[in-house]
Amino acid sequence: MSTTQAQSKQGELPEDTGAFAWLRALGPGGRRAFGGAFGGYALDSYDYFTLPLSMVAISAYFALDNGQTGLLTTVTLVVSAVGGALAGILADRIGRVKALMITVITYAVFTVACGFAPNYETLMVFRALQGLGFGGEWAVGAILVAEYAAPKHRGRTLGAVQSAWAAGWALAVIVYTLVFAFLDADTAWRVMFWTGALPALLVIYVRRHVKDAPEAAARRNASTERGSFGAIFKSDLLRTTLFATLLSTGVQGGYYTLATWVPTYLKTERGLTVVGTGGYLAFLISGAFLGYLTGGYLTDRIGRKNNITLFAALSAAGILAYTNIPSGANGLLLVLGFPLGFCMSAIFSGFGSFLSELYPTAVRGTGQGFTYNSGRAVGAFLPTLVGFLSDSWGVGGALILGAAGYALAVVALFGLPETRGRELL
Repeated sequence: MSTTQAQSKQGELPEDTGAFAWLRALGPGGRRAFGGAFGGYALDSYDYFTLPLSMVAISAYFALDNGQTGLLTTVTLVVSAVGGALAGILADRIGRVKALMITVITYAVFTVACGFAPNYETLMVFRALQGLGFGGEWAVGAILVAEYAAPKHRGRTLGAVQSAWAAGWALAVIVYTLVFAFLDADTAWRVMFWTGALPALLVIYVRRHVKDAPEAAARRNASTERGSFGAIFKSDLLRTTLFATLLSTGVQGGYYTLATWVPTYLKTERGLTVVGTGGYLAFLISGAFLGYLTGGYLTDRIGRKNNITLFAALSAAGILAYTNIPSGANGLLLVLGFPLGFCMSAIFSGFGSFLSELYPTAVRGTGQGFTYNSGRAVGAFLPTLVGFLSDSWGVGGALILGAAGYALAVVALFGLPETRGRELL
């Protein structure tokens, strides 16, 4: 164990300043909560990416155009706003852990159901229902861990939880590469959805080992106002709710545009094979994983707002560079995938801590669940717009719309306070 310790005053216990001080500071209960939230978010990511990775095969199977395939993603994300808001209310009323289990079970059941869809309309319904659980998991898991984390470590702790998204994405790409290599496309996309049953194992762990943070649970239970939409739209929180939703809209609009359409872009406009696409995505995902961790560290060092501003600008620049590489320069495409994944993920690292710090304990679940997922729902229209515009602009050209989302996020920050170091009340 490499832990650097510093002692500021004689007689005081030495301060733990090692690389994993944030994890040790959580305590046994907090580390179990971290494990549950990390696993939940990784599998949430895995279940989400079963669709984008299988989209070409699904499109061919049901004879869909780009607008129809983009609509599958938009429906998922729009319904996730409802799921996230409801999960936030549940988290404030019945507790973080119980709400977390409900969200995981929901997204697992309906991901598996997608694999049995006989037609496009049924697939859309199942995917929409999957969005109910998908929308709620992150907000509930982030709050659960945030309420265990010390203020000085909260950014990097929640950044580590966010890195689970890259882990789940990587697992999905690995499974996708294997499944599509050994099965015909008409069967492979269904198998991808059936593997979405994996989260059931996590629910067993969470039920047995994870508890709500005791102090936060006591404050929540003592409050007379818990889990209501009206509370986050009252005069004292209205400005926060509106600008936090706008922030989430911009960041997630940019992100989901890329996450949804990059696999299709690599296949249809770059002519990459299944294995080739997986290789290119490996660079994007490895950049994303390191981006989450780095962004978590920076959000504690330079502040929540500065971290978001920095990586919004870099992400927008990355999109423009990535989609304007000359034909035939696929080696450069590979190289740029790493910084693009890094920047578009680092911007998310401060979200868990930032949104948690903007709301009091009694309505933290409702506030975070509503703002994050409402932003996701509105931002979800960008992937659909890309789908419709791709017929005339090409997928690569339409992806530039993602840069506009990041610009919107920077504008939203002007209406929000800096919360670095804030105690949760």
